[in-house]
Amino acid sequence: MATEPALEPAFEVLNAVLSAEPISVDQAIAAVESDTAGAVVSFSGVVRNHDGGKPVQRLSYSAHPTAHQVMADVVAQLVAEQAAAGEPAGAGTAAGSGSGAETGSGAAQPVRIWVAHRIGMLEIGDPALVCAVSAAHRGQAFAVCSELVDRVKAQVPIWKEQFFTDGTVEWVGAGA
Repeated sequence: MATEPALEPAFEVLNAVLSAEPISVDQAIAAVESDTAGAVVSFSGVVRNHDGGKPVQRLSYSAHPTAHQVMADVVAQLVAEQAAAGEPAGAGTAAGSGSGAETGSGAAQPVRIWVAHRIGMLEIGDPALVCAVSAAHRGQAFAVCSELVDRVKAQVPIWKEQFFTDGTVEWVGAGA
């Protein structure tokens, strides 16, 4: 009796953009939720009212003209690596249920990804970076969401201009 190979989860990128319009974690979660997802993990990086001990009034994010393509490339690279590696460690359950990425029909369950970074002027409390990932298991959802946030922050050419309450201004990330 031949056994079928375990199906690796498919990936579905629903959103990977820079946005001049407001973004929200609720919007991201609603986009990735599905009946097949056992876990939905989200991240919302919001504008805080301080940095380096100084009170912040607001921020402005600027992006390099290639930033939209870099965002798409960052997500595509992560998806390619995840797909090539198969299910990451910790994505299964302790009970040894295997990948759990199959339904009764044997189809792989997609890992769904939504990510956006704001550009333009943001006020205290506004979300600047939002990511949501759904997967069959929490381990994979956490791993993909965390890695995606780290890569967007490290690789997408976006610069932050901070406006402090004392009238001073500071650029962050402009030297990278």
